[in-house]
Amino acid sequence: MSDQRYILAFDHVGRDDVALVGGKNASLGEMYQRLASSGVRVPTGFAVTARGYRRVLDAAGIRPALTELFADLDPDDLGELAARSARARALIHDAGLPDDLAAEIVAAYRVLRERYGEDLRLAVRSSATAEDLPEASFAGQHESYLNVVGEAGLLDAVRRCFASAFTDRGVHYRARQGFDQLEVALSVGVMRLVRSDLACSGVVFTLDPESGYRDAVLVSGSYGLGEYVVQGTVEPDEFYVHKPTYRTGSRAVLRRRLGGKTVRLVTDSATGTRRDLTPAADRRRFCLDDDEVLELAGTAITIEDHFGRPMDIEWAKDGIDGLVYIVQARPETAASRGAATTLSRFVLDEHGDLVVDGHAVGSRIAVGRARVLADADHLADFRPGEVLVAAATTPDWEPVMKTAAAVVTDRGGRTCHAAIVARELGVPAVVGTVAGTAAITDGDVVTVSCAEGETGHVYRGSATFHVDQADLGELPRPRTHIMVNLGNPAVAFRTSLLPTDGVGLARMEFVISESVRAHPLALLHPERVTDDADRARLAELLEGYPDGASYFVERLSEGIGMIAAAFYPKPVVVRMSDFKTNEYADLLGGSAFEGQEDNPMLGFRGASRYAHPAYEEGFALECRAMCRVREEMGLVNVILMLPFVRRLEEADTVLARMAELGLERGRDGLQVYAMCEIPNNVILVDEFATRFDGLSIGSNDLTQLTLGVDRDNAVVAFDYDERDPGVLRMIQLAIEGCHRHGIHVGICGQAPSDYPDMAAFLVRNGIDSISLNPDSVLRTTLSVLELEEQLA
Repeated sequence: MSDQRYILAFDHVGRDDVALVGGKNASLGEMYQRLASSGVRVPTGFAVTARGYRRVLDAAGIRPALTELFADLDPDDLGELAARSARARALIHDAGLPDDLAAEIVAAYRVLRERYGEDLRLAVRSSATAEDLPEASFAGQHESYLNVVGEAGLLDAVRRCFASAFTDRGVHYRARQGFDQLEVALSVGVMRLVRSDLACSGVVFTLDPESGYRDAVLVSGSYGLGEYVVQGTVEPDEFYVHKPTYRTGSRAVLRRRLGGKTVRLVTDSATGTRRDLTPAADRRRFCLDDDEVLELAGTAITIEDHFGRPMDIEWAKDGIDGLVYIVQARPETAASRGAATTLSRFVLDEHGDLVVDGHAVGSRIAVGRARVLADADHLADFRPGEVLVAAATTPDWEPVMKTAAAVVTDRGGRTCHAAIVARELGVPAVVGTVAGTAAITDGDVVTVSCAEGETGHVYRGSATFHVDQADLGELPRPRTHIMVNLGNPAVAFRTSLLPTDGVGLARMEFVISESVRAHPLALLHPERVTDDADRARLAELLEGYPDGASYFVERLSEGIGMIAAAFYPKPVVVRMSDFKTNEYADLLGGSAFEGQEDNPMLGFRGASRYAHPAYEEGFALECRAMCRVREEMGLVNVILMLPFVRRLEEADTVLARMAELGLERGRDGLQVYAMCEIPNNVILVDEFATRFDGLSIGSNDLTQLTLGVDRDNAVVAFDYDERDPGVLRMIQLAIEGCHRHGIHVGICGQAPSDYPDMAAFLVRNGIDSISLNPDSVLRTTLSVLELEEQLA
């Protein structure tokens, strides 16, 4: 491609033209040319090439002055850096645009105006020649301008973009990445403004940015122009889509979370853009419907496939034509760089009182003295190793962020500026705390923990923690399957990176408690809930849903779906709800539907509830949710498991009811297991084995019922021992019975996690799988490998 012109239309720009038009424009041109036929929409536009930028420097004769300015720069002397950067910007802006360059820009603009009319509005964006490279993202280092109108407005915006080559943050970032200050040139992208001020905009990652899990697409969005999502000014809506099942034809949102979306950036005739409050009704609903989310996910997958690596994509929906456009796509440069064979897992041991919480960024823990900064004017007060606490961050804050132990912000979601930079730096961050700057006292020692799931916590004082590390590249797999117990969808992606053979126990009741929060019958019959406050909270939960059943099915299926997707295609054994009566009663509205029991452990629980008139409607909702997981989401790796099946007749009744509700054992490969946790399950193991595809030994209840010890009663705790000879004999008989019938037998109780000798006993007796708590997986895997080698 010739480099003799200052202007290139997007249809003449490709991915190999970074040196000419910068990373951002090269990516836009590549998509405009190559991916339009695949449904990827990029606004029409053109690039002012880096040759135009150099023409400005040469025509004004300011190269020697710029070289002298940065000859002996100390990038960590922020005051001097700011002064020199300001002088450089003034030199470029005051130079103006040479006539030949300005003429070409105006001519290209007029072509766009002829196509779109006199009311044409523009987005004018900087694009650095070292920007958006896989090894160094320059995102946010230079300026962009939205709602630019007219020839004079465009020429002024181009001048300001060129001058932004030397923003404080750009100068510092280039120095940190090892780039010569004058070797990096700027191109400027000029495109039709997508009118997302009348709709919404946001960011898409083609991997989970926190864990680095590659098989998910994360879509985030809020109302208005996109800068507020990127800057972290708003807490956006979030949606996950699972790539493998999307590719095989399943079209479903895996999980969604409603963001606050308190403000939006809109166009303004006088100032270009202005801040506006989001109407309350819009805040309470998602900014995208499922079809739009899935369209964006498909577009993101297409872009990732074309560029051959995980991508960080900006999108905007036009409020006039209703279409979704891609306005930027760059390589993701943080999570995707993690070593695939090395696992570091931070584990919190003891901590002080909770100060604030928010969205966790990363999975690390850090301790430091808090430095609460009101604005960028106080950045010089920050000292290396402190915890940076601010309302939000912008690219100007990056020089101090790189020396921070951790970052805490009031505003922002997981795709905001603070989150993106913290990931790239490997610094834990808790964003969107709302009140962090008010609740955290300047100078106090705090602990920032991002190791407890999607919610990050800031604790008072210095907590204790440890780090488990393993080199997975050389770790062989044992013959005995090592699986994991899991009930928190928020940690599913991160947990899936452990070396496991799937999930041996996904606890549905944990997902109901966390994601649904209400009793299923209260959702179906809110009129039977007598407490006014509970009814009001139920109504709040159901806002935006047609009825309680829809809410329950969506929330439960998305919680289970996250776990199943994280481990796909490995098996995920989902135990149907196993609340005790008192635990059901603790759910919102639950007291209206549950009676009092003296010993809930032996009461109305497990399979006995499922076909009983008192809970059959609730079980039907559970089954609807599981049908959605397997059929709509395509997560056929889900195996269902029935808990506390006391009698053979009970097993037959529940299996028949499941078949009526669309979950027929054997249809579409559905397997159904049962918990083996009652002595009767062992005594009649041959009969139970003909009814189920596998049995999972629940050592907690089996110990309780074999020894006659209430495991919730501290007075008799001394008599509770999973390693008692009688319990071990029961486990041995169960394993032998399953082997006789050729069905799977595993264990999912607490004992193998707590006692290495129990794991050894199980391996010696030929157990097919051991399901453990996540913190026991590495230790037990190593011990099982050693034992299997001894037995070989």
